[in-house]
This record gives sequence, structure tokens and C-alpha cells, in this order.
Amino acid sequence: PMNRRTALLAPTLPLALLWLGAPLLRGAAPPAHRPEAKDPLEVFILAGQSNMVGHGIVGANPERNGGKGSLEFIAKDEGTRERYGHLLDDDGAWIRRDDVWITFRDRSGPLTAGYGANEDKIGPELGFGHVLGDHLDGPVLLVKVAWGGKSLAVDFRPPSAGGEVGEFYTKLFEEIRAVLDDLDERLPDAEFDGVELAGIAWHQGWNDRIDQGFNDEYESNLAHFIRDAREELGAPDLPFVIAETGMTGPDEAHPRALSLMAAQEAVAEREEFAGTVAFVKTQGFWRPKEESPSGQGYHWNTNAETYYLIGDGLGRAMVELLPEDD
Repeated sequence: PMNRRTALLAPTLPLALLWLGAPLLRGAAPPAHRPEAKDPLEVFILAGQSNMVGHGIVGANPERNGGKGSLEFIAKDEGTRERYGHLLDDDGAWIRRDDVWITFRDRSGPLTAGYGANEDKIGPELGFGHVLGDHLDGPVLLVKVAWGGKSLAVDFRPPSAGGEVGEFYTKLFEEIRAVLDDLDERLPDAEFDGVELAGIAWHQGWNDRIDQGFNDEYESNLAHFIRDAREELGAPDLPFVIAETGMTGPDEAHPRALSLMAAQEAVAEREEFAGTVAFVKTQGFWRPKEESPSGQGYHWNTNAETYYLIGDGLGRAMVELLPEDD
């Protein structure tokens, strides 16, 4: 049966064959072939709503709680720089990895700080990319596709869930297709031989958490989404990692919030997804507003450490799902 390894996107197929028919990528590939490279480009899709977009503040603005919780603060502060100092080079500039690449909206290039909602923000991509870049020998591409304020019940609604297919479900795979169809333009300096789908990371849930009806069907909808996404991408066992929607911290007591987080965990525990879907608890990554740039709870108080840790957790869970190379 087809798995992540057999879904290798062969570089020799002509472009005209790339997107014919459905599913989106089954048995076809972008014409990305850099013969001087030895390894394929391992592609990870990062999808979701605003917390995948990312609102962790990069710059340490003293007017924002003395800069606490910003990426700059945790990378330089004596109490945290041992863990996060690797993000800065010897001149104090943000490291730009030469083995991990990212595309998000109209931005693309080597992974570095500033691929969140704007260039002064990060999302989970930074921590995720560092984990996968350190783990894999070959080059990595993060294709981040996310929009704020989107529900799974309506906006990302997958076909097999019934009802009207979500507008942003369709747009998600259109954007993935557009990126993979344009790698030479987006990543002119990346060296790779062929392209391989490697996994999907998912951070979404706020817009379902605030509606009881959406809550009630979240587990079912997410299971449908995973199945449908794999079919779209032509990889039935593609690793899928879910980040808990825990942005109000370990003291959360609202029934809808608790039920949605339980639904996310339950999806990963389904027997059909054993060994291919994982769940990452995130409530412990929450930081109070006194340690953060803001008190914007639904955006994790815009705390960059939180977003980095979510990405790190997603990355570590993804590594556990990846098949070992022969």
C-alpha cells in the first residue's frame, strides 16, 4: 500500500500531468529536480486558523510589559537564553537556516523569525522547523496555510463530513498546489532532488470551541478532515499531528473548551489512526499576561515562547510518527 515513502513526488513527470484529476498529488509531482542535490525536499503542511498564523511577538518592546514573552526577550534573558539563544547568530541577528525553508502567503525563504501574522510575529513554524531540520538529513519545506477566524464545522468542512464543503478546505489544497507548482520561483536557492510529502501539523479550534453545535461534531469532523486530506494528497498514512486548543491555560474550566480539547485528543486515540496521528497537549505552554506582551488570551497572550513551544511539541510528535529510513 502507498505510504509516505511510496508517495515520493517523482521529478520527471511533465507539469501538464501534475494536477490532472483527483486526488491532488496522487502519483504525480512538481517538476522540481535539482540534479546536484542528493536528497528530496521533505514537505510538511502547517494548517489551521489564527494560532497557526501566529501572533507571538518577536521584538522586545519595553512598553509591552518590559519586553517579557517576546522572542527577543527569551533569546537574550539570562533565565531563558540557554534554551533559546540558538535562534540568534554571533552578531545578534536571527538565524536563517539553510536546510529548512518556508512559504506563507507572499513570503518565502529560509526559516527564521518573522513568519507569523507579520514580520514581527511568529507562529508554531519556528519551533517545528528547528526540530524537523535537526532530525532530518535532507532539506525541509514548511508550507504554512492558515487564516484567522475559521471553523472546522463550516470554513474547513471536509467533503466526507456531509453538507457544504468549506470554502477554506478548498483554498487550503489550492494553496498547497500553487506552492508546489512554483518551487523554482519561491525557493531559487534550495537544493533538492524531487519532492516528498512528509506530514501535516494542525492548530485550530477557537471558532469551534465557542459554538456548542460545532463542539459536538468536532471529533467527527476532524477525523473526516484527516481522511479527506490524505486522499487529496494521495498518501493514506500521511502523519498528522494535532495541537491542543489550550490557549487559556491549565485552569480552563469552561465546558465547551474542555469538550473540544477532549475531542481533539480522542481523534488521535482512534484505532484507525494508530501510529499515524498524534496529539500534543499545549495548556502547559500557556504563559500569564504578566509574563507576556499582552493579555490577548485567544492568541496565547501573544507570547512567543508559547508559540515556539507549540511548534517544538508538534515537531517532536511528528518525528515519532515518521517512518525510519531503510
